[in-house]
Amino acid sequence: MSKTNTPNSSAKDVLGSMPDTSSASYADRSPILTAFDHFASKVTRWAGSPVAFCIALACVLVWAAAGPVFSFSEYWQLVINTGTTIVTFLMVFLIQQSQNKDSVALHLKLNELLAASKSASNRMIGIEDLDEEQLREVANFYDQLATQARTKKACKEIHSIDDELTQALNRE
Repeated sequence: MSKTNTPNSSAKDVLGSMPDTSSASYADRSPILTAFDHFASKVTRWAGSPVAFCIALACVLVWAAAGPVFSFSEYWQLVINTGTTIVTFLMVFLIQQSQNKDSVALHLKLNELLAASKSASNRMIGIEDLDEEQLREVANFYDQLATQARTKKACKEIHSIDDELTQALNRE
């Protein structure tokens, strides 16, 4: 695959890849990726509709009704197995594309809220890029905060992950 050659793209942003939320190249879109994104969005919206469900149900009912005609043969079973396998295989990619886009949009919205809040730590922006161990450490901080809120009934206090860093530096 070729790499994008726009000024804002990084060397790792390959045509067709979903950029990281921290990547400025998210706004740089190839025509192929844009077309696939629109297609995936329309198909996944349609696939989750009552009309799509009714069509799938009708197909299964027609297949089941055809069972006696084909003596419930292996060919009869192969038709439904092949059809559902192909549809499932293709839908996985379309749904994943839509999920990736939604995830990036959600992270960008959360980043905006964090950046705009005076009491929130900017260290939380782009946290999705941390490794699993680092995420566990952050989760432990918030678990301790939840325990503290339950035991002290201090639900309205403002806390930040920066409090933890400040306390750790003061202990050293």
